[in-house]
Amino acid sequence: MLHTIEQAIQLHQQGRLIDAERLYREVLRVSPRDFEALHRLGVLKAQQGKPDEAVRLIESALAVDRTSVPAYLNCALVLVGAGRHADALAAYDRALAIDPRNASALSMRADTLCDLGRRDEALASYDRAIAADPRLVPALVNRGVLLRELARPEEALASYDHAIAVEPRDAEAWNNRGVVLHELDRIPEALASYERALANQADHVEALFNCGNALLALRRPAEAASRYTRALAQRPDFADACNNMGSALSQLGRFEQAFASYERTLALKPGHIDALVNRAGMLEKLGRHQEAIAAYERLRALRPEPPTVLDGLLRCRMSICQWSGMEALSRDLVAAAVDGSATVDPFDLLAFDTTPAEQLACGRHWVREKKLKHIFRQWDKAAFSGDRIRVAYVSADFHQHVTANVMAELFELQDRTRFELIGISFGQDDRSPMRSRLTRAFDRFFDVSTRTDGDIAKLIRELGAHIALDLKGHTQDARIGIFAQRAAPIQVGHIGFPATTGADFIDYIIADRFVLPLEHEPFFDEKIVHLPECYHLRDCTQRVAPTIPSRGAVGLPERGFVFCCFNNGWKINPRMFDIWGRLLAAVEGSVLWLFSSNEHAIANLRKEIAARGIDPDRLVFAPHRDLSDHLARVTLADLFLDTLPYNAHTTASDALWAGVPVVTCTGPAFAGRVATSMLHAVGLPELVTTTPEDYEALARKLAGDAPLLRSIRARLEPNRPRCPLFDTARFARHLESAYATMVDMWRRGEAARAFSVSPIDSPRA
Repeated sequence: MLHTIEQAIQLHQQGRLIDAERLYREVLRVSPRDFEALHRLGVLKAQQGKPDEAVRLIESALAVDRTSVPAYLNCALVLVGAGRHADALAAYDRALAIDPRNASALSMRADTLCDLGRRDEALASYDRAIAADPRLVPALVNRGVLLRELARPEEALASYDHAIAVEPRDAEAWNNRGVVLHELDRIPEALASYERALANQADHVEALFNCGNALLALRRPAEAASRYTRALAQRPDFADACNNMGSALSQLGRFEQAFASYERTLALKPGHIDALVNRAGMLEKLGRHQEAIAAYERLRALRPEPPTVLDGLLRCRMSICQWSGMEALSRDLVAAAVDGSATVDPFDLLAFDTTPAEQLACGRHWVREKKLKHIFRQWDKAAFSGDRIRVAYVSADFHQHVTANVMAELFELQDRTRFELIGISFGQDDRSPMRSRLTRAFDRFFDVSTRTDGDIAKLIRELGAHIALDLKGHTQDARIGIFAQRAAPIQVGHIGFPATTGADFIDYIIADRFVLPLEHEPFFDEKIVHLPECYHLRDCTQRVAPTIPSRGAVGLPERGFVFCCFNNGWKINPRMFDIWGRLLAAVEGSVLWLFSSNEHAIANLRKEIAARGIDPDRLVFAPHRDLSDHLARVTLADLFLDTLPYNAHTTASDALWAGVPVVTCTGPAFAGRVATSMLHAVGLPELVTTTPEDYEALARKLAGDAPLLRSIRARLEPNRPRCPLFDTARFARHLESAYATMVDMWRRGEAARAFSVSPIDSPRA
């Protein structure tokens, strides 16, 4: 029999399980209590996926010899595989009763205690295992995993480093070390750790996935996509890798492929929440709004509902002017934004009737959700010496974009004897004439689109900027995390976001007395800086195209009054549309000229105006045009009708620059008070109203009183070259005065506080 058992063990080790089993059973027929045959056959049955039979055989072996530590350990392993963790723990304890310093038994016992949720006991068991064998790598690695779960990351790193010191080629230790570093936001170090794991085991799927995640966080999406591709080649059903591949493709602007990746993820795992949310968002990005709405509606039926879904649903519906049931949904959104029960983009909230206090609550919740905690820094003021104040303008929009169109002349006109201007661009380089103009306008210009928030903040600090200006806030492609890292001693918000960010690391917000009265300061985390006339500005080098089209050429009737509003469709709401419908009904032959946002918005607005008893043909839609051509066609309109609660901003400035009067209604919050500021700055305060009723009455009066409207246009025409709204050089002097005051206060060691800038004359060229 001895020869037979030895032959069986040899066959077993060669993987010839059927032949080995035959011999084990041959031994057991002769000697039913043969320990070795029972034990080995039990192990073989476990390998064949028959845990119940395996346990029965190994327990039979232990009935013969209750001193066999290996048998207890094998029995425990089979029980763990069968999900019988409590029984496995008992088996480990029996083994340890025989051999208390058996390091492998202590380590595997700790693994089982982790499975049972008894983490403190597990940690003690790992510590005993390592005390027994300081070179036991599995115990060191798994102890690190447990310490990470216990929120003790530095100890976890030490455990992984110990494992790596013992076995530098252990891929699991390198990978898990990277996970901890990633969670500590030490992403470059995490990436290096993942790459060491892959150098040791090129097909390590988790390391490939984690490496992709780190590259994605480091804004290296092409490299991230390559890692996800390799992970999926190893494990085609890896749903998380497929989902994150979609995110990489989205960052690369390959939206159709990103959508396909989300679809594939859901084919692998239909209930994958992140993929469901990402798919809905990608449908929105692709302009497939109806499908996106359906996707968001399905997500809303889930319990618990994903926290971003209501926001996405309302954003899509507003984009296509689908207003049915909107009032109740918007109330839910505002309530969720205020109490923090859902993640609501602060910019999206501005489209709804909200108070400054509600906007503050939303902003603070958003910043907290993004884990944007303010890093306080000590500054060596001696390092900021020199004749000039260094100002870093930080934006994603330094290309052909509305922000660039507004600010380019300002950059060119700022006083270079007193100020050094630094452009920090984390957006696309579209190689447009505007991009070239902007790069020339700054003293120094940096494309940081592939850098992390921390790296960008570090660059700005190394450049010695006194002031860092955030031109994005919470708008699309914003990266307010740069400012959370404290990029400069003084951090300022301007232009991009007309509300508080809810971030205590933005020191000031540039405003004026109309858009942001001082009584609103309790609802702003930033201190208010009042420019003397208007916080908004314009690039006055922009010219109206020399050829003005005919009305017929742009789809307007040759006769009749033309109301217009070129705001995006999401700014239009039923309350404003009711007023506009009544104006069309009251002014015979009039039309309403709107911006062509998308085909669904056009269809819905036509349907809505018909429901108000107006011929849908009295709505005319203007497609996108280059700015100079757009300004030329705007001159054909008679009166611009503003929106509320989110006013026209640049579109109001465009209308006034083209000589078209604007009627506005002052709202309760910053976003709804911008046209009020502009109209005062252009010398037409009489076009400002304070109630919807007065707004409607004034628009009707102007449409019915041609001499009055002509007199207003006659005043606007000569005012344009002289008024503060269109005096960029004057605006530059005011902004520079604000900068100088901020820096003087900082140098004196004073805390940021609200202040007003006194008017400064600047001669016209």
